[in-house]
Amino acid sequence: MLFPKYDLHCHSTASDGRLSPEALLARAIDRRVEVLSLTDHDTLKGVKELIAKADPTIQIIPGLELTASWNNRVLHIIGLGVDENDRDLNIYLEHLDVLRQARADKICERLVKQGVSREPLFSAVKENSAGAIVGRPHIAKSLVDMGVVNSEQAAFKLYLGTGKAGDVKMDWPSFTEAISVINGAGGEAVLAHPTKYKMTFTKIRAVVNDFVAAGGSAIEVSYTGISPNHQADLERLARKMDIMVSAGSDFHSPSHGWTDVGKFPPVKDLSRHVLSKLLQA
Repeated sequence: MLFPKYDLHCHSTASDGRLSPEALLARAIDRRVEVLSLTDHDTLKGVKELIAKADPTIQIIPGLELTASWNNRVLHIIGLGVDENDRDLNIYLEHLDVLRQARADKICERLVKQGVSREPLFSAVKENSAGAIVGRPHIAKSLVDMGVVNSEQAAFKLYLGTGKAGDVKMDWPSFTEAISVINGAGGEAVLAHPTKYKMTFTKIRAVVNDFVAAGGSAIEVSYTGISPNHQADLERLARKMDIMVSAGSDFHSPSHGWTDVGKFPPVKDLSRHVLSKLLQA
């Protein structure tokens, strides 16, 4: 089949992106994207807004990116083509919302112990995450707004990154649960950006093996920043495991000049692309 221009992984202000769902849609249309899946972290709020703003020039595939755990490691599982009104999925998302708010509160409490003023911090985080699922980028922006650091990158380097005061571990649901709830909502479960987890490729193979055993449908083989060798390795792994492949920009912000909606390396083998199945649904 002749593939349309697509992007199956991007974010809006409903989670940690900088464009509203409507602005993201406009940008996608401007970039001549024909099929778009908004995959915000642990929420469908933006998807519902996109569907309400339906445009005849672009097809919207309902999606999201679930936070999950595998052997005490945090992984992200994308759900594509889910029923955004599925009861069990929405109950699951309410649970993740509670977990994320609890984590944000713990992070802020730790930062207060580091000398950051309590009331400005909690108020700023609430304002910056208004209407969104709260995440560390909202806390980073709050630290910038308060003048504690001069950039969000500095906030992660000094306060929020691995091993820093704001590095709060949470008991996220297992990726088996995430896959199950996606499948139950009629979607395709996709392992997001496998090479971004700071694992050896041997470990990635183990993840993918367990992912497939748990009912996962596809792995993301192309995304911003992936090397040609890693992409080839992932496409080869997908063939070996006989699973589908997916791809997307993982776009978050226009200020990130290295990426854009619809911009990522082309997938070499389209014969096993998850988009083929999604377009036939």
